[in-house]
Amino acid sequence: MSELAARVGELWARREELAEGDLEATAVVEEAIGLLDDGSARVAEIEPQTGEVIVHEWLKQAILLLFRLRAIETTEVGPFEYADRLPLKRGYSRSGVRVVPGGSARWGSFLGRGTVLMPGYVNIGARVGAGSMVDTWATVGSCAQIGERVHLAGGVGIGGVLEPPNAVPVVIEDDVFVGSRSMVTDGARVGRGSVLGAGTILNPSIPVVDASTGEELSRGRVPPWSVAVTAYRPRRLPGGEFFLPCVLLLRRLAEGERHDKAAINEILRAHGAST
Repeated sequence: MSELAARVGELWARREELAEGDLEATAVVEEAIGLLDDGSARVAEIEPQTGEVIVHEWLKQAILLLFRLRAIETTEVGPFEYADRLPLKRGYSRSGVRVVPGGSARWGSFLGRGTVLMPGYVNIGARVGAGSMVDTWATVGSCAQIGERVHLAGGVGIGGVLEPPNAVPVVIEDDVFVGSRSMVTDGARVGRGSVLGAGTILNPSIPVVDASTGEELSRGRVPPWSVAVTAYRPRRLPGGEFFLPCVLLLRRLAEGERHDKAAINEILRAHGAST
């Protein structure tokens, strides 16, 4: 894989010289995208020792080069017509993935065994772990990393990022529930086992605040095993007092505690929120 990474790096260094239809360059880039598609490689992962997200820039470079090298092609699927530079992902039955009519994923994304894709969308470079659900009208943007046994509820938007190649994508860790119509974007991160209430907006400009102390814990990062919702804090500005959004951490769950939907709903209802 290191040899392939070096070859992609060489192409990236002279990307301005490359033109659509360059067969030799395309073969190199498509080999890299194939690794993303079958799950052998991933754009980003959590480094076990530090807990920080490592971005494998050469794979992002490969995706960007692919758009430069491939021509737009027309594809017909039943009554539908598509015009794109990339084909749709295939081989769901072989990989143990269920895709409901209306759901689609681009080639170069990975869906783990047992994943269910309702009428939603998964973009190139994204990874959805085993046993997860991308519910109706939920979208997983380019290079976003979704863990195992995650539920992205209806209408959830997980933002994507391709440029610059070193930009950290959204990371949703294992065993997370993201409530309906929530938006997680711009490299935000949700720790393992957490629950986001419906309509939660999370990005690096949004402070995450502990409801019991009022302490600002982080920005754009919900810690593991937390129940969190969107809230608003008063802020005095030159033009007056305004209420700016934050994410409010309502409760810490015990590590490894399974999500009891009835219990979670009770916590959220007590604070005027819902899943």
